[in-house]
Amino acid sequence: MATEILALDQRIAAIDDLIAEHPLAPIIESLPGMGPLLTAELLVHTAGMTEYDSPAKLAAHAGLAPVFRDSGTVAGNHRPPRRYHRRLRHILWMAAFTAARECSTSRAYYEKKRAEGKNHRQAILALARRRVDVLWALIRDRKTFTRPAPAIRAAA
Repeated sequence: MATEILALDQRIAAIDDLIAEHPLAPIIESLPGMGPLLTAELLVHTAGMTEYDSPAKLAAHAGLAPVFRDSGTVAGNHRPPRRYHRRLRHILWMAAFTAARECSTSRAYYEKKRAEGKNHRQAILALARRRVDVLWALIRDRKTFTRPAPAIRAAA
C-alpha cells in the first residue's frame, strides 16, 4: 500500500509540473484569488481557454450572464440562467470570493455592488463576471496581473 501511495504522489507531482508548464498558467495564477488548484481546474474545464471566442461566451457558459426573456414590446426582462457549466461557475465564484477578501480593487467593486442594493450572492457574481473580462484581457495581451500602486495623497 505504501508503494501505491508513493506512486500516486509521483503522478500528482508530474501532473503539477505539466500544469505549471502550460503557457497560460502564470497569467491566470497572477490574478488575485486564482491559486494553482483553481488555475488547473479552469484550464481543464475550458480546454486551455481555446473553446471561447470572447469573454461574453465564457461568462455565458459559466452562468454569469443573464438570460433575456423579452417578448413583444416587453424589453429588459432578465432571469438567471438554468443551464450552465456548474463546475466552471464554482471555480470563478471561489476566485471572486477570495479576491473580494484579499484584493483591494476587487473589494471596492464588491462594496460598490453592495451599495447599489445587490445582495452578497449577486455582488460576488457581478465581481466574477468582471474578473472574466480582466482575465480575458490578460490572456489576450499575454501579461500578468499587477496590483495598482496605492495612491499617495499630498500633505496639505
